[in-house]
Amino acid sequence: MTSPAATAILAARRARQNLVPLGAHAPADPAGGYAVQREVAQAMGAIPPAGFKIGATTKQMQAYLGLIGPAAGFVPAEGLHGTPARVRFADFVAPGVECEVGLRLGADLPAGPCTRAEAESAVAEVFAAIEIVEKRYDDLAALGTPTLIADQVFHAGGVLGTPAAGWRDLDLGATRGRMTVAGALRGEGVGADLLGHPMEALAWLAASPAAAAFGGLRAGQVVFLGSVTPPAWIEGPCEAVVEFDTLGQVVLTFT
Repeated sequence: MTSPAATAILAARRARQNLVPLGAHAPADPAGGYAVQREVAQAMGAIPPAGFKIGATTKQMQAYLGLIGPAAGFVPAEGLHGTPARVRFADFVAPGVECEVGLRLGADLPAGPCTRAEAESAVAEVFAAIEIVEKRYDDLAALGTPTLIADQVFHAGGVLGTPAAGWRDLDLGATRGRMTVAGALRGEGVGADLLGHPMEALAWLAASPAAAAFGGLRAGQVVFLGSVTPPAWIEGPCEAVVEFDTLGQVVLTFT
C-alpha cells in the first residue's frame, strides 16, 4: 500500500501542480525520504530504474538548494533521450536544464562502501549530458530535504550524449563544461567540481541511502553525476546546449 507521502507526490505530478509541504505525512529524515522515493518508483513502474541522478555534488549547488551534501533520485526510462533531443516545453512544470557529466555502468555496483577505483572499474561509458529539472516547489525550506529527496530532487528527464572515445585516458577532473540557452552562456565548470572528481560522485552514490533503497546499482543504468553549473530555468521554447571540451556536445530543443 502506497504511503500518504508517495500518494501526494504522485497526485501533484498527475495534476502538474507544485508539491506542497506534506505536514504530518512528510518523511522525517533522508532515509525516510529514500523509502518514499522507492514507493514513487514502484508506482511508476520504474523498479529497477533506468538510472540515477545525483544532485548538489558541487558547493555552489549545495548553497543554491540549501543542502549540506549530495542527494540522489531515480531516473525513469521514459524521460531519457539521445542527442539531439526535442521535447515540448508545455509538458514540464517550470523546467530547467543542468550541465552534467553522465555515464553508463557496465557492471553492477553493490550498495555499500565504494572506492573511487571500484566505482570507475564498473563504468562502461562516459558522456556529456543534460538533466531536465523542474522547479516544482514554492518554498524549499518549508518543504524540507527529506521530502525533496522523496520527489527525486527536481528530476524530470535527461539527454544523453555520444560516449566519449578513450575516456579512461581523459582527465575527467579537468574536463570543462559550458551551457548555453538560446545562444547565451549560462554557466561553466569542471569535473573536479563534482565531489573532487566525477568518479568520487559515483562512489558516493554506490554508498548512499539511495543505492541501499534500490538494491544497489546495476549494469546498463545511466547516472547523471551532477551539474557543474547552477540550473538555467527555461521560460519558453528555445535550444539548450551543453558541451564539455573532452566529452562532446549535447543539444536539447524545447518546442
